[in-house]
Amino acid sequence: MEIWPAFMLLSKTRFWKQLGIWVIVQNYNSILTLSHLYRSSDALLVHENDALHKICAKLMNIKQISFSDINQVLAHQLGSVFQPTYSVESSCHYRRNPLGDLMENLVPHPEFKMLGIRNIPQMSENSLAYSTFTWAGLLKHLRQMLISNSKMEEGIDWQVRPPLPGLPTLGKASLNRGLHFNMSIANLVILRGKDVHSADLGGFKDSALYTSWLEPINAFNAWKTHRAFSKYEKAAALVSNSQFLLKPLDTIVGKAWNMFASKAYIHQYTKFGMEEEDFLDSFTLLEQVVASYCNL
Repeated sequence: MEIWPAFMLLSKTRFWKQLGIWVIVQNYNSILTLSHLYRSSDALLVHENDALHKICAKLMNIKQISFSDINQVLAHQLGSVFQPTYSVESSCHYRRNPLGDLMENLVPHPEFKMLGIRNIPQMSENSLAYSTFTWAGLLKHLRQMLISNSKMEEGIDWQVRPPLPGLPTLGKASLNRGLHFNMSIANLVILRGKDVHSADLGGFKDSALYTSWLEPINAFNAWKTHRAFSKYEKAAALVSNSQFLLKPLDTIVGKAWNMFASKAYIHQYTKFGMEEEDFLDSFTLLEQVVASYCNL
């Protein structure tokens, strides 16, 4: 079983510009790498550099953001998922196979492998000292982050709502495009901290959040532990298999295809043994991924 963390694949040029390097072929590199990982992995935990940069700037209040700062945010997100949790409700025994449980909970079909992580709360230590949290407030914000596809608590679009029950498929698709509703295949919420077993997770069990071919009882799971995480009295993480990557992935594939159609920089790859068919295979796979998630 392989779950690959795809940290830097979906980046714009912010960091490279700061280093004085213009990486003109980054879209090529992204589609080639991501397609290879998609073929060889059971799941991908994908992080977007722009989202990580905003978390550092707006939530952590970091003025001069370094790669070390980015890595700390990544470590926090991964730790919030893979630190030990109880295997069942009210159990004193921890999970022995968290990767296997993650796969079972979030990847019900091999065509859908893209997983994203959201955390709440996430803030600087100075701000944390003056903050208090309730499970009701944290989970309300985390649910809205999910359905509006917000990567962090600040700037959540509260206007986005799930589609109305009974709406025809075409109507749902139109509504989703208009309000940017993020449809889910499966979600996993991990709760850590005080009074964790009193948290109400009913909002994540709403059938309107999920694709029609998977029942909510099978699409949503929760892991819990009373142990605090990273100085937060209460903390929640959400791992989601959803449409969260649809727009950035479609954009990258489109830009790479436009370059490929004009044969731009192909020679930089063919001189090392790659062939144009390698690019075409990558485009075919990722365009199918985009189409599959788009049609949820």
